[in-house]
Amino acid sequence: MSRRPRLSHTALQDLLAVAAIATAVALPVVLLSVGGGVSSHERAALESSGFVITVSAPGTHGVGDAHSLTRQIDGVPSVAAASPALSVAVDLFGPTGVREPALAEGVLPGPFLATLSPTERSAFPSPLPLGDPDDTAHFANGTYTGPATNEILLAEPTAAALGVSVGGTVGVGDESNASGSTPYTVTGEFGTPSGVLGPIAGFAVIVPLSDLQVLTGVGRANGTSGPLLDAADTIEVSLVGAASTDPSAVDRAASAIQSLVPYYGVTTLSDQVVELDQADSVLTGFYLALSATAIVIGLLFLTLVLLRRVEAERRSIGIRRAIGLPRWSIVVGLVGRAGAISSASVVLGVGGGYLAIVFLRMFGSGDVPTIAALAVFDPRTLAELGAGTVGLCLLASAAAARAALRLPLAEALR
Repeated sequence: MSRRPRLSHTALQDLLAVAAIATAVALPVVLLSVGGGVSSHERAALESSGFVITVSAPGTHGVGDAHSLTRQIDGVPSVAAASPALSVAVDLFGPTGVREPALAEGVLPGPFLATLSPTERSAFPSPLPLGDPDDTAHFANGTYTGPATNEILLAEPTAAALGVSVGGTVGVGDESNASGSTPYTVTGEFGTPSGVLGPIAGFAVIVPLSDLQVLTGVGRANGTSGPLLDAADTIEVSLVGAASTDPSAVDRAASAIQSLVPYYGVTTLSDQVVELDQADSVLTGFYLALSATAIVIGLLFLTLVLLRRVEAERRSIGIRRAIGLPRWSIVVGLVGRAGAISSASVVLGVGGGYLAIVFLRMFGSGDVPTIAALAVFDPRTLAELGAGTVGLCLLASAAAARAALRLPLAEALR
C-alpha cells in the first residue's frame, strides 16, 4: 500500500508565508480597484453632464432672487441655459389615501432639460409638460400672485406607489397631514436612469420652481407679503457649442457670473474634477494605510520563516563558509527564496482580489454587485503594488542574510 507524500515542515512554512502575503496583497487590490472604479465612473458622469458651471451659496436654499439671477446669467456671453433648482422633501398623497415621502425638485421647465446629461435627458418627456417654460406667469415679478400651474411630473416608481397615472391628481404638502396638501395634476412621468448606487431619484417629483417655493415658504418671507426670498439651492449653467469644451471660454463665463454674485460660490466642471481627483488621492492613501497592517504582518512572518531556515541550515551554511565559498552565494540563496515566495504571493494575491470582486459582483446583496461591477484593474497600479511588495520582501530577507553571515563557524560546524 503506497503512502501519500507528506508535506515537509519547510514547505509548509513557505506555503503559510505565501498565504499571509497573498492575503495582504488581495486587500489593496480589492480596495484600489473598486475605489478607483467608482471614482472613474463619477468623473465620467461629471464630464458628460449637461452643465459646466454651478452657482451655489452656503446654508439651506442659500441662492436668493433666483429668477432674476437666472435672467442675468442668461445674458452672459456663451451661456446657453441657466437652470435654478430647489430640492425639498415633501409628502405625496394618492387618491386612495396612500402617503409617500419624496424629493421634490423645483425647476424652470424650459432650461431644465438643457442642463442634464444625455442619459438623464432621455428619461424625461421633452418639452416638460409643466406649463409656462420660464415660470414667469405665477412668479409675476416676485409677487407670486399669478396663476399657478399646479402640475407635476412623477418618477415612475412614485406613480406606481401612489396608484396614479397621467391625468390623475396627487396632493403635495410639506407635512404628513393630507388636509394641508395642495392638489397637483399629473402631466407626465419620467424614468429613473441608473447611477452608481442604483436608480437615480426613484422617489422624486418635478414641479415649477415658483410652485414649490410657495408651497415650502421660500418664495416670500411671509407667504406672499414679506420680503422677497425667491430661494434655490443651485443654478446650473450650460454653455453654447464649443464653448462648453473650451477651458478658457468656461473660465471667462465663470468669471462673469462670479462678478454678478461675488458672495456666492461659482465652480466649474474642471474644479469639480480636481476636487474629485484630490478626494480619490486621499482615499487611495487611506486604502494603502489600511492595507499596510496586513502587509507588515506578512513581512514579519516571512522574516521569521527565513530566520528559521537559517537556523535549520546552520551546519550547511557553516560548511560552505568553511570551504571558502563567497559570502554573497549564501545571501543570494536567501534573497532568491524571498523573491520566489513574494512573487508567488503577488500572483496569488492579485488573482484572489480579482476573484473576490467577481464573487461580490455575482453573489453580493444590495448595492454591492453594482459597486463591484465598477471595479477597474489598472495594470500600472497593480504592477506598482506587486513591485513594492516584492521589494519589501527582499528587504525583509536582509535580516536572515545578516544572521547567516554572523553565525560563528565553530558553533555552526558542531
